Amino acid sequence: MKLAVRGDDELAQAAAAAGATLTDAETADLVVTVGEAEFVAVARDAPETPVLPVGADLGPFSLSPARDDLEDALDSLAAAEGSAVAHPVLSATVDGDEVARGVLDAMLVTSEPARISEYEVDFGDERVTDFRSDGVVVATPLGTHGYAHAAGAPVLQSGTGLAVVPVSPFSTRSSTWVADDDVTLTVARDDGPVSLVVDGAELQFVEPHQSVRLRVVDTVDLWRLPEMRLDRLEKL
Repeated sequence: MKLAVRGDDELAQAAAAAGATLTDAETADLVVTVGEAEFVAVARDAPETPVLPVGADLGPFSLSPARDDLEDALDSLAAAEGSAVAHPVLSATVDGDEVARGVLDAMLVTSEPARISEYEVDFGDERVTDFRSDGVVVATPLGTHGYAHAAGAPVLQSGTGLAVVPVSPFSTRSSTWVADDDVTLTVARDDGPVSLVVDGAELQFVEPHQSVRLRVVDTVDLWRLPEMRLDRLEKL
């Protein structure tokens, strides 16, 4: 198998020693990324080549960086074992202009601590809810393994939709939702600046009555090795 390894030269050398042919991402059969930042940088552009994340904290879709796990994985890769699973890529638009793409989550959140704002949530053309909270996050199935899950979102299987969850809601009762592929978040009122954050990167302030539309516009294939099993979800 022809591999491109991003983010770890030692892993690249180990892959070559295991029998893989090293090449660039454009001609590789598989791109191996090390760390969440490297994975996001590659995956958000929806490459045609499948991606295998290492050490990216993505539940069963990320390979452990432990030496024994990597050695077993390299043997599987050299034998071209595994299969591809498609995951959504989000487009974030503000006032009709795309400002970012993401593969994990997008969030509106107050930029100052102890500030609560009011948000409206639409699925397609339908108003679903409004609430006061520190923020609101929309996560892909991959993103539900991280911050969104800690905020109360369910962990979603690939292909089941987008999770929408308030962040620290100003209510004793709050809900979470699963949307299809088109969610609009609007700042109905703010008691302080509100920021748009995509895949952990703070992009810009969002003004009152300004909306951020999040749509699934593409997919990226993640490579699943035989030993990367769904029962790893129990360890989250």
